[in-house]
Amino acid sequence: MPLPTADTFGRTRGLLGELKLHTVCESAKCPNHWECWSKGTATFMIAGDRCTRACGFCAVATAKPLPLEADEPLRVAEATRRMQLKHVVITAVARDDIADGGAEHFRRTIEAVRELNPGIVIEVLVPDFNDSDAAIESVLAASPNIFNHNLETVRRLTPTVRHRATYDRSLNVLKKVKDRRGQSLFTKSGMMLGLGETEAEVLAGMEDLRRVGCDILTLGQYLPPSQKHLPLVEYISPKQFVDYARAAQAMGFAHVSSGPLVRSSYHADEFTSPPVPVV
Repeated sequence: MPLPTADTFGRTRGLLGELKLHTVCESAKCPNHWECWSKGTATFMIAGDRCTRACGFCAVATAKPLPLEADEPLRVAEATRRMQLKHVVITAVARDDIADGGAEHFRRTIEAVRELNPGIVIEVLVPDFNDSDAAIESVLAASPNIFNHNLETVRRLTPTVRHRATYDRSLNVLKKVKDRRGQSLFTKSGMMLGLGETEAEVLAGMEDLRRVGCDILTLGQYLPPSQKHLPLVEYISPKQFVDYARAAQAMGFAHVSSGPLVRSSYHADEFTSPPVPVV
């Protein structure tokens, strides 16, 4: 893929630097960030750029976090306004050092973005908050449109891929959200493929997500950020990604994004309902 040269890329980088904002695009070394920034889109990462967990697949730094910045929600809202976004994705590092895991910071950010950008679609990609009812409800109180929490991988591989999280805890977070808000918001989740999972395990993971009412699914190719991260076991063929998408749609997902370069927030603004047919 050629490197973008559009002026939009430079403006996006300049804006993020001016407002001192972090993006998962850079911190997680996303392979798509050149494309997304050139389109004037970005996934904002709040609560700092230091994570309290050390997942084997993730490039975000694991270190003692700094205190939350009280004005960060307003800075995210201002960036969203200047970028004229119609759909914004807000994620965060895991903050196990804070009692609520950063949930209140999410709430304040959602509210600030909506106040400055009426009518915008707000998608949050959250950590598991250690399955805290109060933390989950704090985020839901701000009424995001899409609540995303990634399963990341199949049940068997979860202890290796993200040892401080659990497969069932992630499912339970998604179930609680759907049980409490029903059709008033969409729930979303995703898995990385190529870590050694079998086709049967992927299909089982998809079925587990549907069982807790998950509406939107993303499937992408795992690419190790460095030699220190989990090794790549397999490149998944484009045909297999299409086959998984068709299977997911047959299970009833409202929207499926499945392909080698797909990430949680890649082309997130393309979500529509009813389902989009697989081409």
